[in-house]
Amino acid sequence: MACLTAWLLLAGAAYAAEPEETRSTLRDQQAVAVTIYNGDLALVKDQRKVRLRSGLNKLALRDVSARIRPETALLRSASNAGAISVLEQNFDFDLLTPEKLLEKYVGKNVSVIRTNPATGAETTEQATVLSAAGGVVMRIGNRIETGLPGRIVYDDVPATLRDRPTLVTRLNSGVTGEQTVELSYLTGGLGWKADYVAELAPGDDAMDLSGWVTLTNTSGASYNNATLQLVAGDVNRVYDADRARGVLKMNRMAEEAPAAAAPAMAEESLMEYHLYTLDRPTTVAENQTKQVALLSASKVPAKKELVLFGADYYYMSSYGDLGQKMKVAVFLEFENRDSSHLGMPLPKGVIRVYKKDKAGNAQFVGEDHIDHTPRNEKVRLRLGESFDVTADKKQTAFKVLAPPFRDTRFVEAAFEVVLKNARKEAVTVTVQEPIPGDWRIVSESHPSSKATAHTAVWKITVPPEGKTTLTYRVQLRY
Repeated sequence: MACLTAWLLLAGAAYAAEPEETRSTLRDQQAVAVTIYNGDLALVKDQRKVRLRSGLNKLALRDVSARIRPETALLRSASNAGAISVLEQNFDFDLLTPEKLLEKYVGKNVSVIRTNPATGAETTEQATVLSAAGGVVMRIGNRIETGLPGRIVYDDVPATLRDRPTLVTRLNSGVTGEQTVELSYLTGGLGWKADYVAELAPGDDAMDLSGWVTLTNTSGASYNNATLQLVAGDVNRVYDADRARGVLKMNRMAEEAPAAAAPAMAEESLMEYHLYTLDRPTTVAENQTKQVALLSASKVPAKKELVLFGADYYYMSSYGDLGQKMKVAVFLEFENRDSSHLGMPLPKGVIRVYKKDKAGNAQFVGEDHIDHTPRNEKVRLRLGESFDVTADKKQTAFKVLAPPFRDTRFVEAAFEVVLKNARKEAVTVTVQEPIPGDWRIVSESHPSSKATAHTAVWKITVPPEGKTTLTYRVQLRY
């Protein structure tokens, strides 16, 4: 019991003798590295040179992110391993504004300076701030005044108000002198997304593809000459009931070979994710959107496909006309392979496709969103609907057959699809029909393939400024 009492007295004495605050600003910064993840999360590693004395220190690290997650902050000595131990840390985000300063002076005295509008003479009165909620209430002499009666002069700025977001740490240092300390923390307010631009060749059989990373910084801090890395992938994060807080633990695994497209950012595997590293330092300023080149590839083989989609409802009952001038969807496909001049894992984003007109001007022809796409996978984009290729569809026959089993329905339906092409060159249209139940095609004008258990597919060539008619009859049991 005596030992415990002595320890408490010593601890109280240590805290009573508050050390003078050592402030560290961006001028002390030696290096900063920022790793940005999908979903408004970033890891910041900030190295600064500070002077500490042996024993108890109070270190205020200014210009940290205003959206720092304090529970993730870790301060260590990078120059003297194990030299410091952190006792406590406080994140001061109550920033200095006229309103905040007035709030902090409630119950305290200030000076009020009034200017005579006729003579310009100034008079000074002492006042006590009674309230700053929704305005200001002051006692000046024996009267109460509301509103701002003049310029308010304060004696000092309260220690709890900071002009910049500041992490204040109380720590013990084992040595005296300059040390390089590293503060690492997770923060919100930093995000990135990938955007791609593709330019189609005249024959729609190849394209040039470039990728850009768009960075957005609303974290309340700037990161000067930072080492920038981006992580693509869906990282699991833990949320509490009060506030979304990211907890991230990741380990680096084996590297992959660089992509053949000579990307502007180096890529490697990181556990089950992909890490992209910019090959030069860059500054990500506060309240800024920045674009950084990700990749560039030329003459990527591509394939355009026109698809007419069907529906399953008209296979189970009697219908007549199913549609006139039905739209045919336009798709573009390419493969993310070394042989296609790509082979780099593609972060999710939007691909915008352009094509030059006869005058050589690039025109926008569609866009689509892609998910994270690993190497050797196919990318399929839906660009829009064809103007010149349409279809008329109708059901030409429907009858109910005797079911081979009880409690089943057995029907036969026939259809006619007229594909029309107003272009001056032939086109191929993929007709894709979702057929429910247990089915088989009993007759057809063009050969089909069974793409899946419930999908029949026809590849139909339509002549220039002409039409082609597809007819088929199907039996199904359900």
